[in-house]
Amino acid sequence: MTVITFTVSVLCLLPQAVLARWACVRACPASCSCTQEKSCSVLCDRSGLAELPKEFPCEASAINLDKNRLKFLSERAFGTLPSLKSLSLDHNNISFITPGAFKGLANLVELKMAHNEYISYLHTRTFTGLKKLVRLDLSDCNLFNIPDRIFIEQTALKELLCFQNNFRRIPGAFRGMENLTHIYLERNKIEAVAYNSLLGLGSLKYLNLQDNRINVIHDQAFQDLVRLENFYLNDNLLCDLPRLAFKGLSRLKMLNLGGNQLTNVSRTWFSDLVELEILYLDRNQLLFIEEGTFENLTSLITLHLNSNNLTTLPFPVFQPIYFLGRLYLFRNPWECDCSLEWLKDWMENYKLVRDIPCASPSSVAGLDLSEVVFAKVNGTCVDPGELNLTTASSEIASTTENRFNSLISKLLQQELREEMGNGTESLRNGTLLEPEDGQLSAGVTGQRAQKTQSLLCFTAVWLLFGLIGPSDTRVCLCRT
Repeated sequence: MTVITFTVSVLCLLPQAVLARWACVRACPASCSCTQEKSCSVLCDRSGLAELPKEFPCEASAINLDKNRLKFLSERAFGTLPSLKSLSLDHNNISFITPGAFKGLANLVELKMAHNEYISYLHTRTFTGLKKLVRLDLSDCNLFNIPDRIFIEQTALKELLCFQNNFRRIPGAFRGMENLTHIYLERNKIEAVAYNSLLGLGSLKYLNLQDNRINVIHDQAFQDLVRLENFYLNDNLLCDLPRLAFKGLSRLKMLNLGGNQLTNVSRTWFSDLVELEILYLDRNQLLFIEEGTFENLTSLITLHLNSNNLTTLPFPVFQPIYFLGRLYLFRNPWECDCSLEWLKDWMENYKLVRDIPCASPSSVAGLDLSEVVFAKVNGTCVDPGELNLTTASSEIASTTENRFNSLISKLLQQELREEMGNGTESLRNGTLLEPEDGQLSAGVTGQRAQKTQSLLCFTAVWLLFGLIGPSDTRVCLCRT
C-alpha cells in the first residue's frame, strides 16, 4: 500500500508533458512507434499489417497506417479516441468499410484513404460520427459513385479529394455542401456537367475537373459558384461552351480551358470575369477570336493562346487589354501580313511576347514576326508578300548597291573587250583609218553615249525588278 501511494504521489508531481509522453509510449501497439512532441503520434506505416492493432493510445492525435495490407474495417474499428485529429490509411488493400467504422472518432479533422484500388463502393453511413471532418481524401480508388446523402453529417467538410476514380458524372452528394471550398475531380470519366451538378456550393474556391471526358456543359451549370477563384476545365472534349458559361463568376482569378477542341472564342464567355488574372486557351483548335472577347478582363495579366490554328490576331481583339503582362502565341500558323504590324510594334515596345514564327506568306515563312519588315507606301503598310522584304532597309540598300556595282563592272569589262577586239582586227589588216572631221563625235563618242544610255536603262529596269519583285515589274522604255 505504501509503495502504491508513493508511486501515485510521484506521478502527480511529474510535469503534464512528461505524463503525456509516458502514456503515449506505454500504450503504443507492438508493431508501431509512438512519439510525443507536440502531441501523440502513432506511426504504423510500412509495418506489414493485415489487421488493425487491438488498441491505440487514448491520447493519440495522429495515426499513420499507410502502406500496409489492411483489407477490412469493422464497426468502431478504432475504438474511442477522443483526441484523434488525423487518420491516414493510404496505400492499403481495403475493399470494404463497415457502416459506422469511424464511430468513436468524434474529433477527427482529416481522413485519408487514397490509393485503395479495391474500394468501389461506399455505404450511406460510412462516415457516420465524423461531424468535425474538414478534409477527406478518396483519390485513386475505384469508386463509380458516391451515395447522395453520404455527407449529411459532414457539414464542416471543406476539402474533398476524389480524383482518379471512375465517376461518369459529378456525384450528387456534393450538392448543398455550403462550407466546401475545394473539390478535386480530375482524371475521372465525367462526360457532362449538368445545370444542377454544383448547386449550393456558394463557398467553393477551387474546382478541378481537368482530364475527364466532358463534352457538354449545360447553361448556368456554374451559377452558384460565386466565390470560385481557380477553375480547371483543361484536357477535356469541349467543342463549344454556352453563351453565358461563366456568368456570375466575378471572383474567378484563374481559368484553364486548354487542351480541348474549341474552334472559336465568343465575346460572351468571359464578360463577367472582371477579376480574372490568368486565362489558358492553349492546345485547342482555335481559328477565330471574336472582337470584344477580352474587353471586360481588366485584371488579366497572362494569356495563353499557344498551340492553336490561329493565323491572325486583329488589333481590335486586344486593344482593351494592351497592358497585360504575358501573351503566349507560339505554335500557331501565323500569317505575318499588315494585320500583325501592331503586334510586332507591341513586341518591340513592351517585350511581353516573343516566339511568333511566321507560316505565311512564303517570303517570310520560317522567320519570327520580330524579323519581318513592314514597308510603308504613302503612309500605308504594304504586306511583305508584295514587297518580299524581310530585312531592314539599310541592309537592303547595301545589298542592292553591291549587286549594282558588280553588274556595272561586268558590263564595262565586256564593252572594253569588244573595243580591244575591234582594234586588234584593224591592226591585223594593216589599216589605220583616220576619221573625217566630226566623225569622231558621231562615231566613237556617239556609239559610247548610246551604249551608256542603254546601260543606264538596263540598270534602272534591274533595280526596279529587284526591289519590287518579278510579279510587279514595270516596263522601262528607253531610246536606243
